[in-house]
Amino acid sequence: MSNFQNALDYSAKWLEIIKQDTETLDNTTAKWISEETKNNFVNHFNAGWVEYRKSMTEAGDYAAVEWRGKGSKFYDNFGNEYFDFLGGYGALDLGWSHPEVVEAVRAQAGKSGIPSQELMDPLRGVLAKLMAEITPGSIDHAFFVASGTEAVEGALKIARLHTGKHNFISTVKAFHGKTAGSLSVMGKKDYRAPLQPYGGQTFFVPFGDADALEKQLEICDIVGIDIAGFIAEPIQGEAGAIVPPADYWPKVREICTKYGVMMICDEVQTGLGRTGALWGVDHWNVEPDIMMTAKSLGGGVMPIGSFMGSGEIWKSFEDPNPFIHTTTTGGNPMSCAAAIATIQIMLRDNLPRRAAELGDYFMGELNKLTEEFPGIYEKISGKGLLIGQHFINGDVGYKVAAGLFRRKVLVAGTLINAKAIRFEPPLVVAKEEIDEVLNRLRDTLKDVSASA
Repeated sequence: MSNFQNALDYSAKWLEIIKQDTETLDNTTAKWISEETKNNFVNHFNAGWVEYRKSMTEAGDYAAVEWRGKGSKFYDNFGNEYFDFLGGYGALDLGWSHPEVVEAVRAQAGKSGIPSQELMDPLRGVLAKLMAEITPGSIDHAFFVASGTEAVEGALKIARLHTGKHNFISTVKAFHGKTAGSLSVMGKKDYRAPLQPYGGQTFFVPFGDADALEKQLEICDIVGIDIAGFIAEPIQGEAGAIVPPADYWPKVREICTKYGVMMICDEVQTGLGRTGALWGVDHWNVEPDIMMTAKSLGGGVMPIGSFMGSGEIWKSFEDPNPFIHTTTTGGNPMSCAAAIATIQIMLRDNLPRRAAELGDYFMGELNKLTEEFPGIYEKISGKGLLIGQHFINGDVGYKVAAGLFRRKVLVAGTLINAKAIRFEPPLVVAKEEIDEVLNRLRDTLKDVSASA
């Protein structure tokens, strides 16, 4: 039943809290926020999140609610300081509330927020040109959306339009998002199976096995199943930061060209510096036909994603119907301002190189821990600051993640591989912060080993 007065009073109370200039909340307000957050999630959002989140299960009497952040640290509603080594699952490459991105968004918001859709909004064009300047090969067009899964949807759509074909090949343990089209190429049954069937057919091959891809394409050709594209992450993120063999992507490029299918690279998590190169595919010097990015493109301040291709591919969007794919809020002026600032910072400060150097150091120290705690780890994988810790089983992985949270370090598992706990800190993280997290990790591993 509607109760407008309650809504007015409740929203007014929260706006008062939001507008407070003080960094620290008083204890009474902090406790109230914890209780309200838990109750609201249980009663009005998704009760399962409360049962799953370590901020609820490991925080004690009151839930730890994220409140503010700066750089690679954030603070809960009680003022406790945490090291963020999850980085918003790759969305916080520039850390929390990067001042230059915040200022760009604030300045643009005072001019226009959501576009009219009828006039030309300049920042969308500016960002499209910038994407053409920084993407590999012949990619020179971009379309902007509000999330990674929307970018995947657009990529699948334009691949079908351009090729006139309808089916795809994806990889086992792939993660491409959770909307219907994206789920059709998801490589994990837990998320994919409950919503079947999907439009068209999707075939799956092991990630990193180019021969398996060629064999599947050969079979599809023999039996008359058309394939519009092969979609994969350059490095599988949700599977546990899985890096393919060195010759994999060059072979994939040759195979896709041979069979006339689009090579579609999902850079939603790997793109814009995370792996130690601006784009994941840059490690192998290959040129995709279609690319997607999101997460870090908004600088951790605004949601924005993009799918990209060449002018030749883009003709499928321009003729005969230039409005065959649209979005009301995707690529709005505020999100484009955030992305423009993000690209400026990323290139100016050479954050991909920083990710490569810090990633080499971090992974080297983690590999030492695998020797120190042989009954805990299986391996360390990854590239740059996309790092997977692979434990002997999911229970051990959870104990490590929970132990780190109690020591004020935020990490998380992956959605595809229950044994893998990721390290994905902001690219602006300091070496000293990595060392401190390693100290807290060692303490955690000692406790887990002692209880095993």
